[in-house]
Amino acid sequence: MVRRVVPYWKLSGFYFFYFASLGVLVPYWSLYLKSLGFSSLAIGALVAILPATKLVAPYIWGWLADHTRRSMLIIRVSSLLALVSFSLVFISQELWWLSFAMLLFSFFWNATLPQFEAMTLNHLGEDSHHYSMIRLWGSLGFIVIVVLIGDLLQTHGADVIPLVVLSTFVLILLFSFIVPEKLNTPHTDHSPIWHVIKQPKVMAFLVVCFLMLCSHGPYYTFYTIFLEEQGYSSHMIGVLWAVGVIAEVVIFLLMHRMLPAFGARKLLIVTLLLTTMRWLLIGFFVDDLPMLFLAQLIHAFSFGMFHSVGISLVHEYFTGSHQGRGQALYSSMSFGAGVAVGSLVSGMLWDKWGASVLFMFASCCTVAALLIVWRFIQTPDRIHLS
Repeated sequence: MVRRVVPYWKLSGFYFFYFASLGVLVPYWSLYLKSLGFSSLAIGALVAILPATKLVAPYIWGWLADHTRRSMLIIRVSSLLALVSFSLVFISQELWWLSFAMLLFSFFWNATLPQFEAMTLNHLGEDSHHYSMIRLWGSLGFIVIVVLIGDLLQTHGADVIPLVVLSTFVLILLFSFIVPEKLNTPHTDHSPIWHVIKQPKVMAFLVVCFLMLCSHGPYYTFYTIFLEEQGYSSHMIGVLWAVGVIAEVVIFLLMHRMLPAFGARKLLIVTLLLTTMRWLLIGFFVDDLPMLFLAQLIHAFSFGMFHSVGISLVHEYFTGSHQGRGQALYSSMSFGAGVAVGSLVSGMLWDKWGASVLFMFASCCTVAALLIVWRFIQTPDRIHLS
């Protein structure tokens, strides 16, 4: 059992509160910015800052982790600096100041997760296929906070959002001090990381990650605003977000069996097909609540399955001294460049073309990713992570 091999609850607790912070930032930060009176373009630009720093920050911190082999120290320092820098949002609500605060905060905050993913896999060792059993606690944290915030908004308004974010950062920092360091096994291979990246299957995989998360840009930036404008209550919006993450938890419980059984390529194809359908359902059936619930259930595949496959492939492609930077590169290309571009495009399209065109753009991204997987990612039919 995983619990006998690794500090299961310590790792799970960190994931719980890290993704609880995401449960506030992803669905509700744009709503908070809207309450301050910012335009759609300004909201898109401010939201894009969070993923944009992932283009650089994770790789810098990953390089430090790989060379110092002190990942937990880096996680603790970056968690502390993220907490301090986020506090700057309480000083002023001017666009330039919020841009500066979010840029500084996200540079430190984005250092944390890739290194913690690598740390978790180091703790798991040969049981790395049990990653999803620990990661699901992050999804549970997201569910708890997203429903809680939905109710708090109805009684306290949007001003409560940054306070809840700050509270989750305090808890992240506390848990970073109870997770023990686990060094990866020293490797004698000191070849440049470019030797890994230049492989066609690796380059194709990174482009697929970019396109998949680019398709999530409209969802992360304007889904909550879209539902609010259609007359849905804050409580129902929170429930819809929670349904998606509950479905994600279910798939995490199954992924340690599905990956060895079906292989990465087949699961990627299924994921991209269903995600294409999901964006079309949101864009064209927003008035149909059962359809919205169906679209949210597909989150199990568009995030849960995709992320599990992504982490497993990164663990396969980037080994030894490249491990930290491999996780950082995955984060940079997907949750960094992908979400940033998707958010910026969303801000430009929202006012002029509306939600239907926005989510058609998202579906085009996933179709392009599907074609790349079909043509270039010829992984073995079965993937074993141990």
